[in-house]
Amino acid sequence: MPLHLRKRDTDLKEYMDDPECDLQMLYATYDQFETVNRLIGGWRRIYKSEIRPALLAADSQASVLDIGCGGGDILRMLGTFCEEDSLDVQFTGIEPDNRAIEYVEKQTWPDNYSFLNATSHDLARQDSTFTVVISNHLIHHLTKPELNSICDDAELLADKLVIFSDIERSDIGYLFFGTLAPLFFRHSFIAADGIRSIRRSYRKNELQSLLPDGWRVNRQFPFRLLATFKRGEI
Repeated sequence: MPLHLRKRDTDLKEYMDDPECDLQMLYATYDQFETVNRLIGGWRRIYKSEIRPALLAADSQASVLDIGCGGGDILRMLGTFCEEDSLDVQFTGIEPDNRAIEYVEKQTWPDNYSFLNATSHDLARQDSTFTVVISNHLIHHLTKPELNSICDDAELLADKLVIFSDIERSDIGYLFFGTLAPLFFRHSFIAADGIRSIRRSYRKNELQSLLPDGWRVNRQFPFRLLATFKRGEI
């Protein structure tokens, strides 16, 4: 249990969430997310242990939906892993923030990628389905009603698996990130917003207590939480 960060600081707002924030700083943040997520996101482990088995068990065209996809770096990373395994997968990223969609539209993407200015509720109302539904660093942004709503949407959207990855609040993680991030991630919101994200994030037992029945929370190194829902394990 953290001593300094005993409670979530839900009053903090992240700079990149400000609709009036500097656009170049925001785009630089999206650029640098790829490095951050490769270093600490653990997505290769998640892919090998959770996502790949679900994709291999797909009843039809395998597909992945990223809720709150940001600059699309997680989907690009997963696409690389799938290509290494010769898996044919369709990737969809959704974002309610049009600035993120404008950013990804400036990038070059293979034909099996698509990005939509939409919410999970929009797709759930359309009866869309995907083999796997993911999110990264989304949970700590949400209020309890928003978290419950997105979990409900994700259950409707996922044929096999939902996996939401986020930070776990800790004094040690706060110290390490606060010391190292400013040295490596400049001219973006990474360092400042990362500190705020840690302070807003959950502990394992806190998150588990808020999730619907059938969801499980596990820890992943370093200072990560994985909230998962697997079809058939309710």
